[in-house]
Amino acid sequence: MSTERRNPAAAPGLSPEARALYTRAVQSGGKLTGRHALPADRDDPALHELLDVGLLQPEVGPAGTYAVKDPQQLAEALSLGFQLEATRILHRSMATTQALQELHQEYLAYIAHPESGGAIEYVQGRGNINENLAAIMASASNEMLTAQPGGGRGEDALKIAIARDMEFVERGGTIRTIYQPSARYSNPTISYVQAVTQEGCQVRTLDEAFAKLIVIDRKVAVITVGDEQNRDRAAFVRDDAVIDYIVGVFHSQWERAIPFTGGHEIPPQVVSSMRKQIIRMMLEGIAHRTIARRIGLSERTLARHIAEMREEYGVETLFQLGWKIAQAEGPTG
Repeated sequence: MSTERRNPAAAPGLSPEARALYTRAVQSGGKLTGRHALPADRDDPALHELLDVGLLQPEVGPAGTYAVKDPQQLAEALSLGFQLEATRILHRSMATTQALQELHQEYLAYIAHPESGGAIEYVQGRGNINENLAAIMASASNEMLTAQPGGGRGEDALKIAIARDMEFVERGGTIRTIYQPSARYSNPTISYVQAVTQEGCQVRTLDEAFAKLIVIDRKVAVITVGDEQNRDRAAFVRDDAVIDYIVGVFHSQWERAIPFTGGHEIPPQVVSSMRKQIIRMMLEGIAHRTIARRIGLSERTLARHIAEMREEYGVETLFQLGWKIAQAEGPTG
């Protein structure tokens, strides 16, 4: 039987059988031999447990003789071993962090200066998306095209965006952004638009469905992947032909969009177009909450539009409202 300790730093607790065997060894003069209650089976788990921990060790003498060891001395030795191991782990952690940080800088340089004609890279998680986007923006200085569906953006997102966008403009960049018309009802978005348009950026609203995207210096296009409820995945596109196509689609949408300079007055054509969308979806049986989400309005603002339309046309039901609006539009040809 091998008497080598397999893991001297393991098993901080002992089984009742191992404790009992250690007590018998102490009571037998500090040794275990064939004459003093040594287990008949030297492969006994309790014996191996004491040997593994180090409370028993082979003694000079007849084969199968073991001597007990002072638990306090053993505890001090094990504690020192644990401390040394913890120090090694800490040093390894620090070295690993430094090494990976150096590699991280190389990765940021790669995504900031990709080779032309690269593939599409999918990035998961908003934190990772924003980190990659920030690295690309840090070296951009020419043009940024953005399309932001979903109505007004939150204050936290806009604080990040305005700091990033202002730095870009200071480097000589230009920005064109498309929102949905409902963004005109969002005070945080209005403040953002006022700030960027004063610096020469341009913002418009478009009453059509469009995808969320960002095109940076016509080298990288970032497209959000997922449905309305799950937008935590993005595709970073670096293929020249695909980017040219995306820019062409953006320009087509831009030409149909209406300028937005951050004023609180909403153009009549914007209100009219938005209300037509509302009526069409309501007549299709779409729930108010879904309509509000698609257009980018709050449910309270949506309810106000519906009430104002009913009052304007002097009707009570949605069917009457739809019929009145169709009459007002006249024949379509």
